[in-house]
Amino acid sequence: MRDAEGRRTRCPCLSGDPYDVCCGPIHRGQADAPTAERLMRSRFSAFALGDAEYLLASWHPSTRPAGLELDPGLRWYRLDIVGTTRGGILDEVGTVHFRAYFKGDAIGVQEEDSRFVREGRRWFYVDGSTATV
Repeated sequence: MRDAEGRRTRCPCLSGDPYDVCCGPIHRGQADAPTAERLMRSRFSAFALGDAEYLLASWHPSTRPAGLELDPGLRWYRLDIVGTTRGGILDEVGTVHFRAYFKGDAIGVQEEDSRFVREGRRWFYVDGSTATV
């Protein structure tokens, strides 16, 4: 992704890497997220970019909703990873505790402990317990 001047844009997940080498390949299906945290970051970027199709595809079939309607009035602008449990390249399950900041009619923070499962080489979001701060 490039800005109006043709410069590579930073990834919305705030990894510090350009989108085209961070979450972009995962969103385009050119790479799998190697860890639960990377999948969480790619999902945050998908929320920031309004990519409901990717969000559904990265959701485990056992808990995936039939559809997903994103609020176009929300702008997701910051992701803080608070902590992780397991979810590494050799694990089959993991959790990611994060805070995601948004602006819209109000400014807020969604805090969640998300559960992930790996099947084969792919990580999937299962569910999470949330609280709005």
